[in-house]
Amino acid sequence: MFPSVVAGAISIGDHPIAECQPGLNIKIPHYLNAHYWWAYVHPRAVWFFERQWLVNLILWGNFARLRNAAMAELGDVLPGTTLQVACVYGDLTGKLIGRVSADDGRMDIVDVLPMQLENLRHKLPLGAPARLLTMDSADLSLPDASYDRALLFFLLHEQPRLHRERTLSEVFRVVRPGGKIVIVDYALPRWWHPLRYLWRPLLAALEPFALDLWRHEIAHWLPAAARTRWRKQSFFGGLYQKVVITR
Repeated sequence: MFPSVVAGAISIGDHPIAECQPGLNIKIPHYLNAHYWWAYVHPRAVWFFERQWLVNLILWGNFARLRNAAMAELGDVLPGTTLQVACVYGDLTGKLIGRVSADDGRMDIVDVLPMQLENLRHKLPLGAPARLLTMDSADLSLPDASYDRALLFFLLHEQPRLHRERTLSEVFRVVRPGGKIVIVDYALPRWWHPLRYLWRPLLAALEPFALDLWRHEIAHWLPAAARTRWRKQSFFGGLYQKVVITR
């Protein structure tokens, strides 16, 4: 429940940390304003949610475990190009940046909310080999097959079905053949898990699209070409999942 999906030219050290996109006018998706204003859009949202302990609490103490699982899947060293789709509260991106290859690595982070990218800019180290780009995840202004890998961390459960399908299609398009797409998000807990019954009404009230991931596998929204090229690992009694797709 942490991501959202940014421009302006900002430099840190010798590396551009955001590209200028003149004349770009990206409309904030309706679902963000309607359902997630309290988490990402409101001016006080960053101030409230950008706390490591709170991010961990919201994930029932599993943030570090899920972050580390995503990072392990991506690799200890990240050569070439890495794409993160949507900003994340907490230290995920800062730790990923530390794995980007000093020789030929670069990381791009896209988000549709300038406030979220500005918050991320303050969290990144000086000279970070990163670009912060204003884009809607469902309409990436990026070339085909231009990334070696991509990460979506707790984004899909926030999106309505059509937006989710388009996001996955766009990410699949921009990752090179043989590349890896890593998704970490909610899933249906085991029948014995108490949060299967306690967490459901809260998700239904605060995150109206999240229960889609309880009803269907993520493969349900993948492009047809990707539906046979994925694997899944469950965490915390099935409440969370890591899905890895090979392009």
